[in-house]
Amino acid sequence: MSDYKHITFTQDGSKAFLTFNRPEVLNALNNQLIDESLDAFRHISSDTRVLVLLGAGDKSFAAGADLNEMQRRTMWTDIDFGSRRELARNLESAPFLTVAAINGFALGGGMELALACHLRIASDKAVLGLPETKLGILPANGGTARLTRLIGPGRALRLILLGEHISALEAERLGIVNWVFPAAEFNDQVNALTDQLIKLAPISTRAAIDSIMRGVDMTVDQAIENEHRWFQICLASEDKQEGVSAFLEKRQPTFGNK
Repeated sequence: MSDYKHITFTQDGSKAFLTFNRPEVLNALNNQLIDESLDAFRHISSDTRVLVLLGAGDKSFAAGADLNEMQRRTMWTDIDFGSRRELARNLESAPFLTVAAINGFALGGGMELALACHLRIASDKAVLGLPETKLGILPANGGTARLTRLIGPGRALRLILLGEHISALEAERLGIVNWVFPAAEFNDQVNALTDQLIKLAPISTRAAIDSIMRGVDMTVDQAIENEHRWFQICLASEDKQEGVSAFLEKRQPTFGNK
């Protein structure tokens, strides 16, 4: 893991940090960066409760695909969309919380990876967009699917067809990002948020994520049945016992993922 060229990966107890590290090209996503990110995923500790996805520098989270690489490659397999799709699915289906910390441009493939995360926090300097139609293509790594599920077809059509860039505050208004903070406070706010998230009960966190993400594609009755199955699992867990005991004893719970 020490010889990554285009990312950095660090594990700090139950927190993991994966940083796209090509600031000279606004952290554009090339094939090697995607492959290294997938490798980092394979090395995440089983004790991880939160993974934070970041971009190096103060200008960009990830400014989309590497267009120099794309210009040389015209076939689907040349751009290795299988790996890009796998990375997005890993972020979406991880057994821990995934958080995109958007500190600048999150465009194209960068925004698609942010959309695959469970939560998104943005600097007030951040700019988001899916500008692929201006290049004669479309967002093809979940951009149309995930954005539509998040904000509805009408708003998604507007942003994608026109390739609009929007501010962090507009993205928050539309429901694309969960929090926006001043750039000067951004790193501190990311740390404060992750400190809060790692204290959540892992089992109930996973239950809530699964119920919400899968429930979108279910009927109401199916979604409620899925909720009930997860509730039964939570009810039998040691974490439930700890949470109830802590509440009754007026103390903070210490969850052990059991």
